[in-house]
Amino acid sequence: MTTNHDQFEAEQLRVVRVLECIDDRLDSLQDELKFVKGDVVSIRQTFWDDVTVNMEDASEEAETAASIKQQAELLSERERSYRRAHKQAKILHRLQQSPYFGRIDFQEKGELKAEQIYLGTGSLLDDEGMEFLIYDWRAPISSLYYDYPPGKAEYKTPDGTISGELALKRQFIIRGEQIKSMFDTGVTIGDELLKEVLGKQADSQMRSIVATIQREQNRIIRNEHSRLLVVQGAAGSGKTSAALQRVAYLLYRYRETLQAEQIVLFSPNPMFNHYVSTVLPELGEENMQQVTYQEFLEHRLQNEYVVEDPFTLLEYEYSAMNEPEYEARLQGIHYKSSTVFLAVIKRYVDYLSQQGLKFKDLTFHDKVIIAGEEMGEYFYSLDSSYSVPNRIEIVKDWLLKRLTDIAKQERNKTWVEDAVELLDKEDYLWAHQELKRRRGKHEDEEAFDDFDAERNLLVAKLVQEHFKPLRNMVKKLEFIDLSRIYIQLFEDGVSMEQLYSDGERPAEWERIASDTVTRLKDKMMPYEDATPFLDLQGRLEGVQVNTNIRHVFIDEGQDYSPYQYFYIRRMFPRSKLTVLGDFNQAIFTHTGMSNGLQAMLAHYNKNETEMIVLARSYRSTRPIIEFTRQFIEGGQEIEPFNRDGNKPTVTYVSDEAERATRIVAQISQMQQEGYESIAVICKTTAESKRAHKLLASQLSIRLVHKETSVFEGGVVVIPAYLAKGVEFDAVILFDASSDRYSKDNERKLFYTACTRAMHELHLYYTNMLSPFVTEASDDSYIRIK
Repeated sequence: MTTNHDQFEAEQLRVVRVLECIDDRLDSLQDELKFVKGDVVSIRQTFWDDVTVNMEDASEEAETAASIKQQAELLSERERSYRRAHKQAKILHRLQQSPYFGRIDFQEKGELKAEQIYLGTGSLLDDEGMEFLIYDWRAPISSLYYDYPPGKAEYKTPDGTISGELALKRQFIIRGEQIKSMFDTGVTIGDELLKEVLGKQADSQMRSIVATIQREQNRIIRNEHSRLLVVQGAAGSGKTSAALQRVAYLLYRYRETLQAEQIVLFSPNPMFNHYVSTVLPELGEENMQQVTYQEFLEHRLQNEYVVEDPFTLLEYEYSAMNEPEYEARLQGIHYKSSTVFLAVIKRYVDYLSQQGLKFKDLTFHDKVIIAGEEMGEYFYSLDSSYSVPNRIEIVKDWLLKRLTDIAKQERNKTWVEDAVELLDKEDYLWAHQELKRRRGKHEDEEAFDDFDAERNLLVAKLVQEHFKPLRNMVKKLEFIDLSRIYIQLFEDGVSMEQLYSDGERPAEWERIASDTVTRLKDKMMPYEDATPFLDLQGRLEGVQVNTNIRHVFIDEGQDYSPYQYFYIRRMFPRSKLTVLGDFNQAIFTHTGMSNGLQAMLAHYNKNETEMIVLARSYRSTRPIIEFTRQFIEGGQEIEPFNRDGNKPTVTYVSDEAERATRIVAQISQMQQEGYESIAVICKTTAESKRAHKLLASQLSIRLVHKETSVFEGGVVVIPAYLAKGVEFDAVILFDASSDRYSKDNERKLFYTACTRAMHELHLYYTNMLSPFVTEASDDSYIRIK
């Protein structure tokens, strides 16, 4: 219900008073920042002038160290004060734009009257520091706003649960010092506020709308107990936004012990990272680490292999159906991404503990000095009860000792004599000074063999430098021939037969194995092999896990395979995991028929796992959702938010020329209507390039490809798989013909493309329309001929 005039006036006066307080606080903070900054600059400039440096004896050294420490601590304290004041100023600047968005009146059980609680994106105390003028939306009491209508309510605090009565729930739209809209509501978030926010044009960056958090989203944000939190959300249900707000909440809730760099987000592509990059800063937090799974793989493999990316794989899946090796490749992708192949790798390591490990020869000046076969003999001579990584570590130490002995033998070789003769004067000066240092207090004594001693020092140093790359190679365990070991799994059919259970291997195994070996020998790492290869490496060398990361977030979780989930869990053993996905948008072959999430769930107890389903979609208008939900199984369970709009259109075109003319006219019309973010979505990169070439001569339009790292507004041509997670004012599906979208594995890609639209959706086709559309009810879209 709307509020009366007197209440509106009272609330407007409060907004003005709060903003005056914010302005005063900012003025004093600016003075403080100026003063503290001056201190920091001054201390940095005069740091050594104010330090007593005396190294004559031990006591003077200790006094010098204490003086430096004292000055460093003073500088550190001033820098901390500056950062703290600067952060407070950022919060206040944000509150200046819109001080708060909600009010609740809560009467705690046992109290005589209700407390008025105003919610914003940051906290604000009064001048005495005794009363909250604004509560941060992440504070425990703020959960009442998201979770309850007026009536009995409770919220959890670190000290227990607080119960009471929620007497009032009021929502505001405030811009500057003006209340634009104000209404009381009995539901979580009133439709008026949601419609105001959702009716806006799409931005080139995701917005943080904490005022519109729904109750089920609040469960995601404030979940603290689950080791595995799974969010299954329909397209446009706000799962990514809730996840980013969850990061902000965790950083606020555990601000004494959790830092932004201890949180990592696996995102679908580099462009998405830019798209979400402003959300946390808007909430006053530093951005967490963001990485794609591809970057995660490349970081570990790029020195030896070119790693195929998942989008190249997707292009292959959707464009190479007629190629002879297509079926074999798809079978191989499914197989290598599965828990079945994970079990094979485990058995392979057991096999390698007894036989089959391959080692690289160590060569020096083109001569083998320690043969790989010799390393293998030494490895298998060690106690077999030791694990493979432990035995590898013993081999490493043995090799380093061998290299030391060989290096000593090299000192008398001719090449050393020649190299010493070519040394500079600086090298001889170093040898002279080093010899004096080693003699210590006897440095004034002359020795008749100084020349020989200096020369011996130079020889030792020279040989050591030449052997340094070999020693580094051994320390990094690069003497293990991982490539040959992995290839052996596919090449040596007789020996490897015992690793596979009956019926495990795909029907096309021989072709899969042959293709894998060929590509690996060409230093090309197939995408589906990268995770098993790294897992095998970890099992042989010892897993280098990251224990610093406390929370891992996986967006578009439906696109991860069982093997990939296992590997992420293994690499971050101390982390809690939040997985966000819509399994109606699982478009990658490697996820398999049995999705990776089910495999992940098996690794957690039920009491440490929570699954939250977001069935309501907010991105698109009701007509778009009612149209698109017909494309997928179970789509009727998706609830559209009641936001009106035009029905999608489906337009027949006779040829490419007419398609271009119609699309250009459509874009021009939508731009005149005020739509700024318009996407022409294609099935593949090849189709995107063709569409861009067709349209670019008639209008300004950008081509988005897998290397695009910055997401911008305007008119773009983009492949469907790169548009995942992103929204546009309007979407044009470039070609919705049956020869583009008709197979089962194309259904989810088609659904993904169509659900990017917020306000307008238009499909074009030639010849025959995709059966996914013809299966939909005729009254859910408009046909144009």
